[in-house]
Amino acid sequence: MSTLAIVVVLLAVAGGVTFLLIKKGKIQDANNNNIPDAIEEKVEEVKEVVKKTAAKAKKVAEVAEKVAKEVKVVKKTVTSKAASKKAIKK
Repeated sequence: MSTLAIVVVLLAVAGGVTFLLIKKGKIQDANNNNIPDAIEEKVEEVKEVVKKTAAKAKKVAEVAEKVAKEVKVVKKTVTSKAASKKAIKK
């Protein structure tokens, strides 16, 4: 339990120091929302990457679905040809 308390205290101290540096002007915060501009920029970059990745994942899922349909068609064709060959041999 003491480890959790230490982590919480360290996070509180880091947050307090960040807040003080923002108020003193050492860390940029153009819109005065108490979130450093550097963090806001990185969050926006991550959002863009997530959007692009989600779009690619959607395309991959669509292609995988098409491939699965084609596999079913091929499997059906192969089994029907094999069945007809067996019927001819008899």
